[in-house]
Amino acid sequence: MIFSIASISAQIKVVDQSDSTVNGQRYPYAECVILSMEPLPNKPAKAPLYRDPVQDGAADPVVIWHREEQLWYMIYTVRRANVNTEGFAWVFGSDIGIATSKDGRRWLYRGTIEFNFERGHNTYWAPEVIYHQGTYHMYLSFHHGIPDNWWSGGKIVHLTSNNLWDWKFQSYLPLNSNAVIDACVAPMPDDTWRMWYKDRCSGQHTWAVDSENLYDWKVTGEVIADEPHEGPNVFYWKGYYWMITDPWRGLGVYRSDDAKSWKKQGYILNQPGLRTDDKQIGQHADVVVTSEDRAYIFYHVHPGGNPMNWQGELPYEVRRSSIQVAELEYENGSLFCDRNKDFDLILSPPTVK
Repeated sequence: MIFSIASISAQIKVVDQSDSTVNGQRYPYAECVILSMEPLPNKPAKAPLYRDPVQDGAADPVVIWHREEQLWYMIYTVRRANVNTEGFAWVFGSDIGIATSKDGRRWLYRGTIEFNFERGHNTYWAPEVIYHQGTYHMYLSFHHGIPDNWWSGGKIVHLTSNNLWDWKFQSYLPLNSNAVIDACVAPMPDDTWRMWYKDRCSGQHTWAVDSENLYDWKVTGEVIADEPHEGPNVFYWKGYYWMITDPWRGLGVYRSDDAKSWKKQGYILNQPGLRTDDKQIGQHADVVVTSEDRAYIFYHVHPGGNPMNWQGELPYEVRRSSIQVAELEYENGSLFCDRNKDFDLILSPPTVK
């Protein structure tokens, strides 16, 4: 009988000629004896997957494989959820946090990144991090100081690193306005690069810029304009390009053949879930594709309610946020996500450079 090692756990004893008898039975040299056999336990993700242990405001996650350390890095916005402030100042003044994991199921808080390209206490949001030809690139949303309202402009900063901790300033990207946030960068079919981002001065829609080298960018124009939204995230899976957006009522899903022309599919994570801290809409997601068959969506949730719909001073339960993960599913050209479904979280190292 042949057993798959993917579905069983076998306790094995190797018997050599000097110890050739087990329970009265003699075995040839180096023969493996299966002493017991049990199914491998499932590898479900816990819920919530992660909470920031210092400020309890983990949001806007991006998950990337650290090639040198052989660990998964979750790099995220650290909102100051446990600080009482005037207006929305708790959303600003945020650092960028790092948590690491061997398998994506258990995450260890490691600290925050120390940026030094501007003086003072500033605001860092929604890091986009990619790896290309030996260098990590970060495209970071930046605000001077700590505003107390949402309409404070915004810039996107390009930084590079060889270790995901120490970042060198490259430039402020020359985009179409001075109120831009939430960059996403992905390769195009012709091996150039495209960045999608939110422009607050253009109806809170997604715009795009193109580059041949990740350093020099040319504005392409408005891309998604069917409704106000933020947080575009683009990935390739099942023969299509997909874009996930955050219109503050679940996550919008768009499909494309060429990453240029997009067709709206609908929404996912727009209904409350059943898991702990997952009973509100999903927001600002990142997708990790591990194989042709598996893709996972990482997103944040405000367990106490959507801050955008809250009137008056926000209580701590509304301010705090948790990171969750769910498995994406594909059927007949459409993307689905059942956040309540049991699934195994298997984050294997990427096989592409």
